[in-house]
Amino acid sequence: MTRRYFASELPPAGGLVALSTEESQHAIRVMRLQLGDQVMLFDGNGAEAEAKVADLGRNRCELQVQTVQLISREPPCELELAIALPKPDRARELIERLTELGVKSVTPITAQRTQRPPSSSLLQKLRRGVIEACKQCQRNQLMEVHDPRPSLEFFADKPSGVCWIAHPVESRQPIIAGEALGQVTAAIGPEGGWTEEETAIAIDNGYQPIDLGKRIYRIETAATVIASILTMSGEWRFDTSNLDPD
Repeated sequence: MTRRYFASELPPAGGLVALSTEESQHAIRVMRLQLGDQVMLFDGNGAEAEAKVADLGRNRCELQVQTVQLISREPPCELELAIALPKPDRARELIERLTELGVKSVTPITAQRTQRPPSSSLLQKLRRGVIEACKQCQRNQLMEVHDPRPSLEFFADKPSGVCWIAHPVESRQPIIAGEALGQVTAAIGPEGGWTEEETAIAIDNGYQPIDLGKRIYRIETAATVIASILTMSGEWRFDTSNLDPD
């Protein structure tokens, strides 16, 4: 598989591009790039380009960019998740999975039962994790990790499109395939769940409770289930032609 690196700016007509210090160090020290090696660059905004290593230094990697192309690998549903993040190690893995699935953005939520809001250093690591996941899965669009917001403030500022809150109530709605919805915002609460005040304000502002089934999931499982249903619908293909009907 072609090695991929992140470069925030790609010259449309080609030219020299210098990788960031962090990307350069990874390319030189971990991947052992040599002069003349061919790689793929992406800018996080939908563009990618083949490039050749033109110059190397201790912490410097310059590449000659060839034709830049806009290649989208985004799902039809634009999914924005508002999540009361789990502990840092679980949060990092969650962000990587959501990036691979094609989620558009994640807003960390400080809920009333949140024990420890995400720190600035954790947010930095999560955003770096997005880049690494995009490199691995060949996604050209970076998933945005927003700054944290208090739950009541977030719910009061209803975004456009369909809005869901994962919460078990009698009037909950089933999840449907993402291509029929266009734009979705889904909120997943903390360990211990949303408070009555949070769910009441969310529902008053147009959020619909959704049904995740008979079991109670961990935060990262619930987020991945929602993302899988909405972003992967229509992409899975199963060949059943060789199955024995008996």
